[in-house]
Amino acid sequence: MSQINSKSEPRIAIIGGGVIGLAIGWRLAARGRAVTLFERDLAGRGASFAAAGMLAAGIEAEPGERALLALNRASQALWPSFARELEAASGVALHLRQEGTLSIALTRDDAARLRFQYDFQRSEGLSPQFLSGAEARAREPHLHPNTAAAILSAEDTQIDNRCLARALKVAFEAAGGTLREHAKVTALEITAGRIRGLIIEETEYFEAPIVVLAAGAWSGEIAGLPSAVRPPVRPVKGQMLAVRMDPRAAPLLTHVIWTPRVYLVPRLDGRLIIGGTVEERGFDPNLTAGGVLALLEGAWRALPGIEDLPIDEMWVGFRPGSRDDAPILGACGIEGLVLATGHYRNGILLTPITARAIAHQILTGDLEEKIRPFALDRFTPASLEPASLEKVR
Repeated sequence: MSQINSKSEPRIAIIGGGVIGLAIGWRLAARGRAVTLFERDLAGRGASFAAAGMLAAGIEAEPGERALLALNRASQALWPSFARELEAASGVALHLRQEGTLSIALTRDDAARLRFQYDFQRSEGLSPQFLSGAEARAREPHLHPNTAAAILSAEDTQIDNRCLARALKVAFEAAGGTLREHAKVTALEITAGRIRGLIIEETEYFEAPIVVLAAGAWSGEIAGLPSAVRPPVRPVKGQMLAVRMDPRAAPLLTHVIWTPRVYLVPRLDGRLIIGGTVEERGFDPNLTAGGVLALLEGAWRALPGIEDLPIDEMWVGFRPGSRDDAPILGACGIEGLVLATGHYRNGILLTPITARAIAHQILTGDLEEKIRPFALDRFTPASLEPASLEKVR
């Protein structure tokens, strides 16, 4: 097994080249740290590529997730400045769109559920607007004539996630980070409760006293992790597709639309993204007839005008879901090992705050209050003690 010579300064290794790993790497490299990022495939081509790019802290708020809502809202507030900074660093346009999001009801039952959602959001300090069907269609004239009601969440916006991944890759390397693609980390070397390094493809050893595990749905697959600190992350399959809107006509949609069955995300390039199924199928990469039918039927019921649009692309992605579908963030019981995984549906939304908080913890040892509820020890509180990064910083 070959070994890469270590430098005198403690190096940082990041496992996972999605937007979370790239953003953390960018923040650390920009502070002058020696950072090497290992990606099993191509950077930005996993869940980050498959996502729809919605920044939907309000629309996705659910009872029992108060801490997650606070984290989502804090990250959502960071997005405008984060986007400007990243565009300046990379030269890549991110297409942050701020038209807002509509959650629509197509039946009376849907409207009753929407009213409950509206009341809950108001109780949590959000500012949704409840619209009649006519008011919703005035904003989006191509919605189905039977649209009964809608909630407008003006703060819920979108970003082009594929542009985001590309921009982060450029910014990370421009800041001095080293990107290793097609470099699958197969194991961690841990001795005496401390991370020592990585094994890549079972043939190469990379010494690193600080390691960030940001491998998304694959985070629990790496050998060498004691069971007590193995993040409980699973793949949650999602099928998605995009249709191409007629460039000669006005776009069918300008807002992001949540329907009772699917969501619809219009892009500036004329694509209309339709997503996404939620399937506990492991790493099954196959598009299915039932999945595609559910997407198309759900979209057509809300937006009949899609019927004649050509299908532009279909794909499958794997969301990294934890046991409670909230992220797993921060140091754990292994000295020098930091977790940034399990973001489930909120990876794009939580990119700015995750990058800031994890980089800050590595550089200073301080833990941001908003990420404190998302430590690994919430799953096994008796078996884990927080580990310091002070000795290896």
